[in-house]
Amino acid sequence: MERLLTMDKQEFVSRMQTECRRIMEQVADAVNAAPTGNVISGSEMQVRDLMAELRCKAFEMGVQMRIDSTESSFSPSKGRIGPAQGKQGNRLPQHLERERTHQTVAAAVRGQGPGQRVSQRPAGG
Repeated sequence: MERLLTMDKQEFVSRMQTECRRIMEQVADAVNAAPTGNVISGSEMQVRDLMAELRCKAFEMGVQMRIDSTESSFSPSKGRIGPAQGKQGNRLPQHLERERTHQTVAAAVRGQGPGQRVSQRPAGG
């Protein structure tokens, strides 16, 4: 894998400012909505969740911006030699024969071992 290029730090900060403002407004609302005498216990979990959301969005955006900066510098024709490879065909999964049937799974859930008969009783009876 080629090395990822760096993102534009100022662009990242600019994009995140709106998100930071939205989250901070929600933090303020949570703290203000907490009952007197229980400000911490009345807002702590909501503030924690909001900050976790901000952390995730910042990290996701930062990683995505690095990927985008690398992809924008990629030339699709660079390194391509010869005609495109053949068409993709209709291909079955390699281990189709090993997939469990509904009855086998149901028997396993009921605790029946291999080779034991699976009853065909209707549901609820």
